[in-house]
Amino acid sequence: MGYPQAPWMLKGYAISTVHLVDVDKVRSLIPSELNIISVLPGKTLSVVYVSDYGAGSVLEYSELIVAPAMVSYQGKFGGWVSHIYVDNPDSVAGGREIWGLPKEMAEFTWEDHKRVIVRQGKKILCSLEYKQQSLAWRQWLGGSAFSTMGHDLLMFGAQFESRLGLIGSRLEVPAESPFAGINLGQPFLTVRCEEMSLQVAAPHVVREKITNRQGRQGRQGIRVLESFCAHS
Repeated sequence: MGYPQAPWMLKGYAISTVHLVDVDKVRSLIPSELNIISVLPGKTLSVVYVSDYGAGSVLEYSELIVAPAMVSYQGKFGGWVSHIYVDNPDSVAGGREIWGLPKEMAEFTWEDHKRVIVRQGKKILCSLEYKQQSLAWRQWLGGSAFSTMGHDLLMFGAQFESRLGLIGSRLEVPAESPFAGINLGQPFLTVRCEEMSLQVAAPHVVREKITNRQGRQGRQGIRVLESFCAHS
């Protein structure tokens, strides 16, 4: 089939948990060009997002996103995705080739809209138990995220409309999970999104990485030296 070009329109439902984590635990997961936003001394916000996109979506798949910190770069704010898993190979290819996201394949088991388990083979990445909405309201929201593609730092936006409700949840991340080192703990806030329409825009370059610019400057220096030697 192949993947569609951006923007992607996705429809379904999602559960998003918000966690207070130590900046020191996530610094190694964030490019040095990005500043981690602290909400308390030494603390930042991490987000775990689990979704199921169905009929009406450009691709149908489930997704797990781990954003270990909110970050900024030259006055621009957004999230950084360190881990992302889906159960559709076309989504893996599109995520990597359009947005530079480190998508991997995983298996999702949804249990009666009360629990989801995400696995890679025999390894459990996480499990999330969550409650039904008791009070919900329709809301439009937008946000941004950073990623990298080759030597470039990218940024892309997302907009969604959904029925939102605050619910209770319990997240379990086994020690063998690739993101266990974040020490997410239990969420202090969980949002359930029903009847969700999500549009993810194409990315744009916000900066060429230092390594790329340094390499270009180095090549320019070599050409200047060669020209000088040729005329000596």
